[in-house]
Amino acid sequence: MNILLDAQLPRSLVRSLQDLGHQVQHTFDLPDGNRSSDASICAWADHHGAIVFSKDADFVQSHLLQGTPQKLLVITTGNIKNQDLLSLLLKALPTLEDAFGNHSLIELGRSSVMIRS
Repeated sequence: MNILLDAQLPRSLVRSLQDLGHQVQHTFDLPDGNRSSDASICAWADHHGAIVFSKDADFVQSHLLQGTPQKLLVITTGNIKNQDLLSLLLKALPTLEDAFGNHSLIELGRSSVMIRS
């Protein structure tokens, strides 16, 4: 998968996901860094064919109303330790890879992966 991690997610996830063969960027690495606007994050992700991974519910509204970002994983775990988030993502990755083949909005909670559209 080609992934863009939003600012609320730890940069340490980049290396872990890259080690599994995914293309991963973090908003910190964009020209405006973690100050990138939601619109510029969406534009970058859509231009590069990346899935936005975020905890920000604003992206859900943008996806549903404007179709951008084209693909979105919204993480609804609330506050979670970085190691626990990594474990959760690693466990869910095979399901996410399959789901993003046919779907564009997926929610990852502490105990489930839910396809939204």
